[in-house]
Amino acid sequence: MRSLPYDIDFRARARRTQAWGLGLLAVAVLLWIWLAVLLFTPYETDTYGRECTSRFTSENLHNSDSRCVNERDWPELLTVLGASVPVAVIGGVLYTSGSVSHRMAEHLAEVTRLNEASA
Repeated sequence: MRSLPYDIDFRARARRTQAWGLGLLAVAVLLWIWLAVLLFTPYETDTYGRECTSRFTSENLHNSDSRCVNERDWPELLTVLGASVPVAVIGGVLYTSGSVSHRMAEHLAEVTRLNEASA
């Protein structure tokens, strides 16, 4: 039974990897929520101190002299979106890797148990 400590350690590492992936996916979800708040809530312009409708539903979208359109902070929105993509991808990869490792360890243990039972 020397393989039992290794199997327990392997499963613990797989669960840790899975937890890290889930944590990174949670961070990505928080970034997406932040992006939605920035995109769909009204904002105030810094220069003019004026309340503007949300960036997504602005009725002044096609009006080129609107102060609100000129004051939109699109780089901040794109930065939040750009930061969420690698976090989500890495989180998805880690969660999937941990899940597959854990399932393969369970599968191997079950195959070993069935082989011992039939012998």
